[in-house]
Order: sequence, then structure tokens, then C-alpha cells
Amino acid sequence: MKNILVITASIFGQDGQSSQLVKRTLDQLRETHGEIQTTYRDLAAEPVPHLDASRFGAFLTGADDRDGDQQQVVDYSDSLIQEIRGADVIVMGVPMYNFGIPSGLKAYFDHIARSGVTFRYTENGPVGLLEDRPVYVLAARGGIYAGTPNDSQTPYIRSFLGFLGLTDLHFVYAEGLNMGDEKKESALQEAGRTIETLTA
Repeated sequence: MKNILVITASIFGQDGQSSQLVKRTLDQLRETHGEIQTTYRDLAAEPVPHLDASRFGAFLTGADDRDGDQQQVVDYSDSLIQEIRGADVIVMGVPMYNFGIPSGLKAYFDHIARSGVTFRYTENGPVGLLEDRPVYVLAARGGIYAGTPNDSQTPYIRSFLGFLGLTDLHFVYAEGLNMGDEKKESALQEAGRTIETLTA
């Protein structure tokens, strides 16, 4: 049985187009692999706290020197990282808001990037410590951005996850969703075909 970590970040919850693409991907993975086990992390419904000085300080404090509040912060971060480590596949729904990723997803990223835990620095540069596994990134956008300088999402996600050791990335784009019903329908159909191909 495949263990799937599902990460969504749409402010519209399960009605968001990126969340719908996630559902479609899960349906396709079930067809391909049979029964799957899913762990859901809805970053809009249950936001990860944004990084501040006290939370960052907790990450920098040694285990023997942490107070109770700092240990809670670290335990929470550890739980997010453990969800990744326990997953065979990661499915991530990423809407585009003002050219970037949702702030909730950025906060999540800030809590899984831990020196000595998910990456380490060496004399030859940083090394990711997470074991690689497939990551499907379902990107829903109102306009057309893929392959243009305005697509800040793709290089950022690729760089960040690669920094942690996750390089088996598969991007699916549904673009032009706010450019009329015909364009929206065409984009969603194309994204569906891409999902079928990638998960076969």
C-alpha cells in the first residue's frame, strides 16, 4: 500500500482548483496502485505558524537547553518532517497568489527546513537529508505563467525541495483559469491528461 502525503494550500479549501487537481491525482494513483493510505495537511484550514524570532530560536537551541515552549515548537516541526519521511509519494496543490506560493505554504516550508535534520552544510555545499520520492505539484493559475519570467513558483519549489533532497518533481499546470470558461475547461482537461500520464 502506498502512503501518500497530501498538502493543500487553497484559501477556497476543497473547492479550490488546485485542491480539485489534487483529488484527481489521488483518484488516478488509486487506479494505478490500488488501495492507498493518505495523510492530509490542509495549510489553509490548519495554518502552520509563520516563522518568527522565537520559533527560529527554538530550532537553533540545543535539545538540552530548550525550555518547554521551545520544545513544543521543535516537536511540531518534527511531526511535519516525519509526515514527509513516512510518505512514499507527496501530492501538493499549489495555487498562485500574486505571482507566488501561498503564505501558508511558505510557513510550512520554513518549518521543514532544519539544519542537521533535513539538510546539512558541507565543505562542498549543502546536502539534502530527505530520501527522494515522487512529488506531484499541481499548480493552478488564473493567467498564463509557465515558462515565463513571471513564474516564480516553479524555480522556487524546485530549488527548495531539491535543497532538502527531493528532486523527483512532477509539475502539472492548469493555467488561464480566469480567462473565460472555454479556456478554463480546456486547461483542466489538459491537466487531467497530464496527471493520467504522470501517474500511470
